[in-house]
Amino acid sequence: MFKKYRLILFLLIINLLSACGFHLQGAFKAPSSMELTYVATNNQYSAFYRELRLQLLSAGVKLSDSPADATAILNIHSDQTSQRVLSVSARNVPTEYEVFYTINYSLNSGQYELIPRQTLTLTRDYIYNSTLVLGKEREEELIRDAITKDLVRVVLKQISTL
Repeated sequence: MFKKYRLILFLLIINLLSACGFHLQGAFKAPSSMELTYVATNNQYSAFYRELRLQLLSAGVKLSDSPADATAILNIHSDQTSQRVLSVSARNVPTEYEVFYTINYSLNSGQYELIPRQTLTLTRDYIYNSTLVLGKEREEELIRDAITKDLVRVVLKQISTL
């Protein structure tokens, strides 16, 4: 008897979730206009560019070596990352930093501008402790990697809505 109620409750919850529009996020699906894409950038060694290429390739997008052959061109106009001091102690020593990553990009297909030029910035902050310098450097690297992956996810989500 108890199993029957659990099954009914489970089905009711599933029905409510689907009725409210909830659905699991699937893998990135590129629009048909991006079947052969060229990614234009000034810095082919940036973390964002490398992660973007990796995610596009894993989604089955073919990347072109030449913009002339491509059906779509994803332009990365700028790609910058840095950090700044958020707060200092009474002795004028930094105690909190903010790591940020900013990109400016657009997507074109033939004569059409699919995504107009826009800027995305993601930031994260962390507390700095001068006695744990090596650990804090590693924390900054991990934060920067996470921000990079988040930026790529945001760009791919915008592309998938086309």
